Amino acid sequence: MSATILAFSGSSRSASLNGKLLQYAVAGAREAGASVTVVRLADYELPIYDGDLEERDGLPAGARAFQDAVAHHDALLIASPEHNGGYTALLKNALDWLSRPMPGGRSGLDLVTGKAAAVISASPGILGGVRSQTALRIVLEKVGMIVIPQSLALGQAHLQFDEAQGGLKPSVAGAAQSVGAALANVATRLAV
Repeated sequence: MSATILAFSGSSRSASLNGKLLQYAVAGAREAGASVTVVRLADYELPIYDGDLEERDGLPAGARAFQDAVAHHDALLIASPEHNGGYTALLKNALDWLSRPMPGGRSGLDLVTGKAAAVISASPGILGGVRSQTALRIVLEKVGMIVIPQSLALGQAHLQFDEAQGGLKPSVAGAAQSVGAALANVATRLAV
């Protein structure tokens, strides 16, 4: 049985470096036999999490759709940009809505507990988004996910994509693909 992976970036930018890097990790996961669905968090209509709004109106349709997408996958592959030393508000908000009770009262945390996750990041800065990864790993582990040790923090990412050659420099592309492959292998073992 092959694993199913939901892949997304915490960036809303269409030309995001993290979105570009994610494609290489996705390719590695697919080469390792996983079925991967790539989504854009910005496509889910998710208002800023507000307990009063949730109590008054219930779970927004975008949150239900995101919960449904996560429910139908064995693992998450996340590309996390770094904003001011942390991961993005878009990503935090999506995770907050994901954790909320589903219709019927079941905890949203049930959707992720025991599932595998991998985190990669790209940044123009020299550290490559490692601080956002650290903060995100803490949250993912807190909600019960198994975050694999393989990761990639791509520093000076704007210099790593060679548009004349059509993409990411080969040595870095291989590193990103290996993270995707590692996630596919762990998720497949966990799904058995």
